[in-house]
Amino acid sequence: MAQSSLLHELRSQSPLVHCITNIVVANFQANGLLALGASPIMAGAIEEAAEVAAVSSCTLLNIGTLDSSVVESMIAAGKSASIKGRPLVLDPVGAGATVFRKRTVAKLLEELEITLIRGNAGEIASIAGVEWEAKGVDAGDGSANIVEAAIDVARRHHCLVVVTGETDIVTDGEKIIRITGGHPLMARITGMGCLLSAVCAAFLSVGKHALLDAVAYSLAFYKKAGELAAERASGPGDFAVHFLNAIFQMDDAAIELGQIVVEEGVVK
Repeated sequence: MAQSSLLHELRSQSPLVHCITNIVVANFQANGLLALGASPIMAGAIEEAAEVAAVSSCTLLNIGTLDSSVVESMIAAGKSASIKGRPLVLDPVGAGATVFRKRTVAKLLEELEITLIRGNAGEIASIAGVEWEAKGVDAGDGSANIVEAAIDVARRHHCLVVVTGETDIVTDGEKIIRITGGHPLMARITGMGCLLSAVCAAFLSVGKHALLDAVAYSLAFYKKAGELAAERASGPGDFAVHFLNAIFQMDDAAIELGQIVVEEGVVK
């Protein structure tokens, strides 16, 4: 499937996106998926998590507001999604902030077949086990080579890895793609990264034959939506509204694929 048909395909299929997510972002995440053209379902109870994952187009596991019962739901849903051959996305929010989060991420990565890990630099550095000064759930600062860390995580866990920031990076452990664009106001809205993980999951569900390209496309789509929203917004409050509108109004012609730069032959 050509990249330029992904958005049309998503809106035609309206994939069911199963989100086991956090209470801070659930509403924004659901509204963002609806604006995109997908169908969100937020089902975190252990009694139904596996059943919902089995009938969903993809599943997102977001550890933002973590408790022990939700971990079991995530494992049940993740195994169910993999049995059905559906994409499984992990958003390791604040992965290095506490021992509980570190252990949870390690458990999920050990027991599940993750398709994509989407995190900021601090979260990916924590999973890679490299030096980084994360600030709670924020990216923080560090001197480690975050590209090498992402490649290492992708290879160890046989999955795609996205590191989001001023320039996004996605790798399958062999190829690196960088995506430019976006706007600083995107960092002023809680849940922007969490919604992005859900958007990636939705695009993965319709781009199964070229997963790396589907993720790169979703990142370019998201950054362009941020640029369009910023043109109309006066601050963070109305930026969130304009961002949802931008997601809803965008078409393939609005997405600048020149933002997507593939680095060939760079991974040793």
